[in-house]
Amino acid sequence: MSSLLRPFYAAFFLLLIIATGPAHAQQAHIVIDVASGRVLEESNADAPIGPASLTKMMTLYMTFEALREGVIGWEDRLPVSSEAARRPSYKLGLTPGDTISVREAVTATAIRSANDATVVIAEALAGDEARFARYMTNRAKLLGLRNTIFATSNGLTAAGQVTTARDMARLGIALMRDFPSRFSLFSTKSFTFRGRGIEGHNDLIGGYPGVNGIKTGYTAASGYHVVTSVRAYGRRLIVVVMGERSVKAREVLTRALLDRYLAVRF
Repeated sequence: MSSLLRPFYAAFFLLLIIATGPAHAQQAHIVIDVASGRVLEESNADAPIGPASLTKMMTLYMTFEALREGVIGWEDRLPVSSEAARRPSYKLGLTPGDTISVREAVTATAIRSANDATVVIAEALAGDEARFARYMTNRAKLLGLRNTIFATSNGLTAAGQVTTARDMARLGIALMRDFPSRFSLFSTKSFTFRGRGIEGHNDLIGGYPGVNGIKTGYTAASGYHVVTSVRAYGRRLIVVVMGERSVKAREVLTRALLDRYLAVRF
C-alpha cells in the first residue's frame, strides 16, 4: 500500500469503528410495569450480555443490606487498598492508605460509578473483591436473577461475568422494593467530594419527567446500558436497554419506550 494512502485508510477504519459502535455487542431491552409485574415489551431479554457498571446496582444492594443489618455504618471509615486505587476510570482518584466513609463510597458508586469506591466497599464487606463477587452472585440468585454471574464489584470486563436485561430489571425492582428509603440516591445528579463537585452520567434524570434512576453502564465489549425507573401518570415502569452503540442511541431508545408505555392504558 502506498505510504500516501495509509493515513486515509487509517482514518476510514477509525470512523467505521466509531460509527458501528462496540463490536459484537448484543442488543436487548425490556419494559416492565412494576405494580403488576407485567412485561409490556421485550427484545432479546434473556440474551447473555456483560453487565458493565449495572453491576454496581448489586454492589449497592449488598451494601444497603449490610447497613440495615448493622454490619457497617454510614460514617464508618473504610481503608483504600492498592487494588482499589489502581482501578481505571471512572474513579474518585483514591490513593493507597487513604480512607473513605461508607456514605462517600456509596454516593460515588451510585452517582459517579466510581470503580475504586466499589472495590473499597467489596473489600470491607468480604475481605477481597473476588469473594464479594461470589457473594453477589449467590444473593442475586435468591432475588431471582437466574442468569447472572458477577466476577467484579464494578462491572469492569472479566471472564464469565454475564447478565440479561430481564435480570437487571428484576434487580432494579428489588432495589426500589427492598430499600425505598435509599432509592432517592439514584435520582441524585451530582455530589461534592472533598470540595470537588462531581457530576453523574445519566442525562435522563432531570431530562425526562418522572425518571428517578437507576444506573448507566458501558464497556467496549458489552456496549451502552441503562436501567431506568420512572414514576409518572400514576404508573411506575422499569425500562432496561442494553448493548446500544452510543450514549445517544441508548437514550433515544429509552425515551421512545417511555413515551410508548406511559401514553397507553393497560
